[in-house]
Amino acid sequence: MRQSMTAVLERDTTFDTRFATEPYEVAWAGEARWFVQHIGGDGTATYVTQVSPDGITWCDLDDQEHVVEPGKLVSWPAAGFGHWLRLRAKVEGSVQVRIHLAVKA
Repeated sequence: MRQSMTAVLERDTTFDTRFATEPYEVAWAGEARWFVQHIGGDGTATYVTQVSPDGITWCDLDDQEHVVEPGKLVSWPAAGFGHWLRLRAKVEGSVQVRIHLAVKA
């Protein structure tokens, strides 16, 4: 039986500037998927998946940017991520977000 887990990294949090989620250690997982939902605000945000070997120093996983608009739920996979994952975001306007990270071994 495969192991899976979902982490809630942001719950109904409002942002109006750049931010990054708390890092999450996922070395045991073979696959990951982000779920980002804008539940309030009038802005949009652009998200990029970041990776780290130690949870301190970060770089972008790839060149893919994911734009989330008001009232939308967007999901994308992350592959080949190593030990730690987080999202960085650039916000235009104001957004209230829910961010989940689902991982499987």
